[in-house]
Amino acid sequence: MSTLDLYRSKRDFSRTREPKGVGKSGKASGPQGGAFVVQKHAARRLHYDFRLEQGGVLWSWAVTRGPSLDPAEKRLAVHVEDHPLEYAGFEGTIPAGQYGGGSVIVWDEGRWIPEGDPAAGLKKGHLAFALEGHKLHGRWHLVRLKPRRGEKRDNWLLIKSEDAFARTDEDILETAPNSVKSGLSVEQIGADADKGAVWDTTRPAKQAAAAAKPARKARRRGDDEALPAFVEPCLATLQEKPPAGESWLHEVKFDGYRLEARIDHGEARLLTRSGLDWTARFGKGLIAALAGLPCGSALIDGELVALGEDGISSFSALQQALSDGKTAGLVYFAFDLMHLDGEDLRGEPLLARKERLQHLLEGAPADGPLRYSEHFVEPGQVMLAHACRLGLEGVVSKRADAPYRSGRGRDWIKSKCSQRQEFVIAGYVPSQASPRKLGSIVAGYYEDGELKPAGRVGTGFTAASAAALKAKLDAIAADASPFKGRAGRERGVVWVKPELVAEVAFRAWTASKTLRHASFLGLREDKPAGEVAAEAPVAPDAAPAPGRERMAARKAPGKAEAVETRVTLSSPDKQLWPDAGFTKRDLLAYYARVWPLMRRFVTGRPLSLVRAPDGIEGTRFFQKHAGAGMHPAVRRRKDSDGEELISIEDFDGLAALVQLGTVEIHVWGATLDAIETPDQIIFDLDPDAGVPIERVREAALTVRRHLDELGFDSLLKVSGGKGFHVVVPLKPRADWPRVRGFARDFAKAMEQAEPKLYTATLSKKARRGRIFIDYLRNGRGATAIAPYSTRARPGVTLAMPVEWTDIDSLKPDAFKARDILDGALPPDLWSDFFTRGKPLTGG
Repeated sequence: MSTLDLYRSKRDFSRTREPKGVGKSGKASGPQGGAFVVQKHAARRLHYDFRLEQGGVLWSWAVTRGPSLDPAEKRLAVHVEDHPLEYAGFEGTIPAGQYGGGSVIVWDEGRWIPEGDPAAGLKKGHLAFALEGHKLHGRWHLVRLKPRRGEKRDNWLLIKSEDAFARTDEDILETAPNSVKSGLSVEQIGADADKGAVWDTTRPAKQAAAAAKPARKARRRGDDEALPAFVEPCLATLQEKPPAGESWLHEVKFDGYRLEARIDHGEARLLTRSGLDWTARFGKGLIAALAGLPCGSALIDGELVALGEDGISSFSALQQALSDGKTAGLVYFAFDLMHLDGEDLRGEPLLARKERLQHLLEGAPADGPLRYSEHFVEPGQVMLAHACRLGLEGVVSKRADAPYRSGRGRDWIKSKCSQRQEFVIAGYVPSQASPRKLGSIVAGYYEDGELKPAGRVGTGFTAASAAALKAKLDAIAADASPFKGRAGRERGVVWVKPELVAEVAFRAWTASKTLRHASFLGLREDKPAGEVAAEAPVAPDAAPAPGRERMAARKAPGKAEAVETRVTLSSPDKQLWPDAGFTKRDLLAYYARVWPLMRRFVTGRPLSLVRAPDGIEGTRFFQKHAGAGMHPAVRRRKDSDGEELISIEDFDGLAALVQLGTVEIHVWGATLDAIETPDQIIFDLDPDAGVPIERVREAALTVRRHLDELGFDSLLKVSGGKGFHVVVPLKPRADWPRVRGFARDFAKAMEQAEPKLYTATLSKKARRGRIFIDYLRNGRGATAIAPYSTRARPGVTLAMPVEWTDIDSLKPDAFKARDILDGALPPDLWSDFFTRGKPLTGG
């Protein structure tokens, strides 16, 4: 008997388009896990169907109130019959009169990873597992309740574990209500059914286009997946300080309207964060720029801003431009790419999505209405300090390897220079000097469904903006206050319907939860009043410090020979590598030894630094631009984009980097004098944990063989870390897009030829058991570890050029700075590096 018999017996498949399913035995085969899906189901009563793939079917629970991210919220989940695997993709309408009649959307989907044997857990009544979805993440539990007398239902509880993805300040069902498949709401699909339409789950693109006006064909020949009508945006969580660590990148926090650009075969639309179509509001220039992008279809995330003469975005200026109809100067900064030409990119790492986005926007004029939002890898706290000095709102920090997840989570963290957020306008107080004019507005926010008072906002208005706002408020005047209790009995207030939302800057919250020194910035028409809540910074994710295996410290050697440099080291006996007793003086002495070999690879080209002023066991940070206190030997130079780059020209410059506590030196693949034409390609072979070194060696030899077939010489370098670098010298003729495109295509070809061995995808999930062919180091601004540089790893390991014939006997971390400092200088294997280069393109 099939476990799907009960499912099939409840349905008439001549009337419903639900899948009948092939079905398997239903017997679980160990702790495998698989896909999960949560379907929002508006039947006789709205509920959420929670399904886990196991044993060829979908184990299913009906969660009456839906999943909650709050561990204190234990949601009832009724265990129901198994569903076929094909049901995971079902989205549409079940006809009235059929079992479960109503509309269904795929509210979330992804992968579940069980802890232990799922079959045993199901039998025992406790399933513990992790979810990797668009909206649901982290650890969860399903726990069976003890049945009461006469109880026929198999009742369980769905519970979120206390981890970094737990949330108590947001109802994910409210903030992210729509489908992750089509972008539609369950109401839109239900309305479609009310008109007599039957949702066809085999053609979601047609249905999505029909639900979105004006209708456009959403697929074309060669498309793999339909372009969604709308995707709920990924929202940032407020923190007082930016997150630290190399896994984060940081972007400017823009002061404008968050908009999703939807491009479908020559037609562009702009949608607000709630899915409203605002295309007609921003003039023809931006729409034409989006429609003219070199793609058939795309879904872009970004922000529309008005820039002042200082280049800083201003929400007030944006409001004024829209009010005056002066939209020609508005700029759309694109910072993420969710869909491109039939490919859903949301599962790709952020860095990979941004690379695709940058390539898509390469032809857009630098001063045009459509621009790429650059990111930075300096420490977040440094970025925030720069942003505040420039008068920016703050920074948004994003996990470089995270997928795009709708709703508010901790993949994106926002940090602000001053506090500001949206508030509902509950009323206004006329001016004492002139009662016909507006004196201040009364602000509020929602908490547990009730509007709470936040105090008054009496500054930030111009005469014109105050008059315009008063006219709008008078049009929605109300007889009673929207506040309950004493706040609703305040005298002298003209109460209004709580429909308008104001953006307000303020100094702080008082103990009584009102605003101090609040200033009006403008109205927010892109956010519904019912979604406004008090925004409080959350604590950073608590993560245990990584364990360190301390090596026995060796006795520090005697003083090194004097080095001829004008740079004076402070604290020369400071141990930068405590495990090896390797000091700042030792580091300078090592570089003095290898300088004749290293010089040609680090001088005259942009550098990025890994600094550890207190040693590698202390705080480390990545620095790409010049900072205060740098020695004059560290040169500063702006490129064509106005970006201030750092470089060195001589050993004094290198000594100055040592003085700064630089433990790694990374270089661009181009010189300052020919910055747009790289002179090398680097393939970084990065193995997943557990991949044997023999496979990494074989991968390097395979890369070499394929490059040789294409007519390119390639050289080998041990990285000082986990893998090898295969480096190709180039004649600097091809530009960055051409070089990056070649490297990407080469890596993708290796992945396609042997997908079980290699991946060209950055995500950890894609790397499992494979070697990542990292081609991302070949983009403009990307860097790779310099030959002969030390690494911030125990033992003072080195990145070192080596002979191909030695690969079988070498490990990537084989070379140590102490050995070279105390022994012989390595041979100059790359003396002819820059004469061996061949052009990537003709000419």
